[in-house]
Amino acid sequence: MASIYEIIQGLNQAAANAYDGALTETGETLKAGLQREDGDPIQDKRVIDGFKVKFYGNMMCLSYHSEVMLREVYASGFESDMDQRLADLKGWLTKEYKNITGNSVSLSESGEIDVRVESTSRVRSWVVATKHYKIGGLSSDMNDDNSGSTNPVEAGWKTFLEQGGWGKRPPNDKRKKEK
Repeated sequence: MASIYEIIQGLNQAAANAYDGALTETGETLKAGLQREDGDPIQDKRVIDGFKVKFYGNMMCLSYHSEVMLREVYASGFESDMDQRLADLKGWLTKEYKNITGNSVSLSESGEIDVRVESTSRVRSWVVATKHYKIGGLSSDMNDDNSGSTNPVEAGWKTFLEQGGWGKRPPNDKRKKEK
């Protein structure tokens, strides 16, 4: 069984392999499921899009960012298109993880997609879509609740806190003493 560090490192490396212009072992352009991969890069308008992954506890947050036209936003099925794009990216991440590590990882959906569309002008708009996934295969000793650390306070910090924080006031401090 892989450790937490190895799983997260493998997923990070899989996400890092999707940079713009990445090539496969055979020299072909890597297809991760992004819009920038469609069309001719010289003749077509380049779409600026990408994704990133973040980790917290036994969860992974997959975020997708892209430029959009307002007519795309107002068209029916925009949210389902973004959900499908994230599903494609999740599938590509799991496949790339298997290519890198030789092991498989399961990512199960946790919650709904969050789609936010913002604009800077009447011409430019962008979308940020995020979805959270539970990472399968993590050990059961992982602290996935919000109880915090169970480690005791170290002796140096304990004496620091017992002294009342930063200790005595400096001699040039002329403020009134609080009760």
